[in-house]
Amino acid sequence: MSDIRIAIVGCGGITLQNHIPGIAMCGEAKVTALCDANASTLEQARSQTGVTVTSTDYHEIVEREDVDAVIIATPNLYHGPIAHAAIKAGKHVLCEKPIAMSYGEASQMAEAADAAGVRHMTAFTYRFVPAMRYLSHLVRDGFLGDPYHFRCCRLQDWGSRDLGWRQESGLAGTGELGDMLSHRIDFAHLLYGPMTRLCAHLKRFVADRQGHASDLDDWSAILADFTNGATGVLESSKLATGRNESWKSQDYLEINGSAGSVVFLTGHWNQLQLGRPGGEGLETIQIPESFWTWPGSPRDPNQGDPLVTFRYDQAFEFLDAIRQQRDCVPSFWDGARALQVMDAAVLSARESRWVTLD
Repeated sequence: MSDIRIAIVGCGGITLQNHIPGIAMCGEAKVTALCDANASTLEQARSQTGVTVTSTDYHEIVEREDVDAVIIATPNLYHGPIAHAAIKAGKHVLCEKPIAMSYGEASQMAEAADAAGVRHMTAFTYRFVPAMRYLSHLVRDGFLGDPYHFRCCRLQDWGSRDLGWRQESGLAGTGELGDMLSHRIDFAHLLYGPMTRLCAHLKRFVADRQGHASDLDDWSAILADFTNGATGVLESSKLATGRNESWKSQDYLEINGSAGSVVFLTGHWNQLQLGRPGGEGLETIQIPESFWTWPGSPRDPNQGDPLVTFRYDQAFEFLDAIRQQRDCVPSFWDGARALQVMDAAVLSARESRWVTLD
């Protein structure tokens, strides 16, 4: 098969840090076009990548004949319109999360992509952490027994820094709920399946960020029941003073069941902690090397910082699904399911009540 030709719409940090090096790792793929509404951001990406085809109009890019697939890394408001334009043009689409501004919009994107026969993927990057992959394997293998609890806690310290479009409801939809807790909602779905009902609380502590107004939550929490009978507690904050940022900050997940417990820390990419009935504490285990990379990925886990490079496997999964003409993991449907929970959380917080999910 000839090279898969990729256009990237949205050329900010996530594109330069994750998408560009991920594509470069894969081989038989190349970035042929770049787009960003901000001309200076576009020029910076052009100079760093050497890609000569650029535009500030995404329609010009997604409709090009020398483009097979599109990666969307823009503010959330534009995800849906760009995805629909790319799907209409017959392009495969990888979209940053949350993939839309609502569950309804996300479902329409997934339905349109299925109808057009194009591959579609949600950028739930943390699914590619080796320890998370092995944790999912343990759950499928029955390690937990009857599931009891799911809990996660994501704590970062962003202080009062300007968050750009992520602090504007018109561009982002939600704040910490969509930015960081959405990943943990996807964890919950991956490990335990759907939620049946939830109660949520969202709060904004910092209304002015370096002279720019913020009207979105910088802390969010969800209390939930799952269809498998388990309970869930999910929390995420940008204001955990002293906790640092990114993979240097706390990213904790624990699941408990009748036969065992498992603790996952994103910062410990090749370890899990296991608890067993009657045990005197948690036992740290090493992740088998067969789980260190996504199946088929050419990435060498011994090269570079593994807390960064695991993200490159996402590009491989997208490109491999295109080549094999199979569904991507995770797909737009996974993104839509997370948005269903997010919509319910916003409603719950606004009306101070439990919300049942269909």
